[in-house]
Amino acid sequence: MNAPLNTDIRDDVRDGFVERYGHSPDSVWSGPGRVNLIGEHTDYNDGFVLPFAIDRRTVLALGRRDDRTMRVSSSLSEGIVELGLDELAPDALHGWSAYPLGVAWALGQHGADLAAVNGFDIHIDSDVPVGAGLSSSAAIESAVALALDELWDLGLDRRTLARVGQLAENEAVGAPTGIMDQSASLLGEVDSAVFLDCRSLDSEVIPLGFAAAGLVLLVMDTGVGHEHATGGYAERRASCELGARLLGVESLRDVSIGELPRARELLDDVTFRRVRHVVTENQRVLDTVRTLRQEGPAAIGELLDASHRSMRDDFEISIPELDLAVETAQENGAIGARMTGGGFGGAAIALVPEDSLSLVEVAVDGAFAEHGYAQPSTFVVSAGAGATRE
Repeated sequence: MNAPLNTDIRDDVRDGFVERYGHSPDSVWSGPGRVNLIGEHTDYNDGFVLPFAIDRRTVLALGRRDDRTMRVSSSLSEGIVELGLDELAPDALHGWSAYPLGVAWALGQHGADLAAVNGFDIHIDSDVPVGAGLSSSAAIESAVALALDELWDLGLDRRTLARVGQLAENEAVGAPTGIMDQSASLLGEVDSAVFLDCRSLDSEVIPLGFAAAGLVLLVMDTGVGHEHATGGYAERRASCELGARLLGVESLRDVSIGELPRARELLDDVTFRRVRHVVTENQRVLDTVRTLRQEGPAAIGELLDASHRSMRDDFEISIPELDLAVETAQENGAIGARMTGGGFGGAAIALVPEDSLSLVEVAVDGAFAEHGYAQPSTFVVSAGAGATRE
């Protein structure tokens, strides 16, 4: 079972709220980061993903207001960002505050009558590492979406709130991400992954059983930050859209592995390799779900390894630090390892027998030092519950 949320963060966020706004909050909410076990860059191609919510969370304290002002603050930045509900639009939002305020705007796009609601004060604190590929952004969006859904009495279900978070990220933040992160953060359950069909948005909870199998999931954060709103991610998405167009399909979800030889003839080398990653990664997600059900988590290692090779060679989103973390973990007892998240930095994950954990951690530290890289941050995560009122 997951340990309960670190009470220090709940205390810290309340204290931070009082410090910034001079009164106590009405409620406290939290949303988890996520690890994607497998299924990278498949979400915006209408494909399959298998993420899970983790036991690292973003927590927010919320206070109601009786006027139309929205104020947001964070333990990670100085000052308070203030905006009136009547001025709320994507081009009025900047910096980190685009995440929480973008959710307020996106709720309006999903039916909330923003002319009839009051404002709020929000203060945010978090132990989800920023820029590590663990979706600190979806953790904020999911907690804010749940909090405002209650504050404004909207009655939206969690799948709709996931779409709200995605819309905020796409339009207010300007990051062309799919719906995986918000779905994991809102639909996650303890010791389980969320098997999500990104076309239909049908989801199923898949038991992981890591602890019962004597396994732990180690996150190896390279410390190399990445930004989805910048070029590499958008370029890969454009390549996928071009590949689908040239193959005459709505999205790469509609391309089977058996059609890859035809794709090779029709596409230039780079576009073909981008397409091959997505098509084979979709199949790996399906194979991982089947393997978890039939054989258990100890049997999914080769699928994780193959996923990393595909991201490194075909999608070209890995970096030397990620490759080193993955290879070192594999050589020191990990069952399987891969980079996770959008790429160009961030973290890798390794599925490790519990009794090999310290060996892997020491080996990764040593390898990074030997290559002259900054020391990575390594920590174990377990699958936790989705966003909730604390």
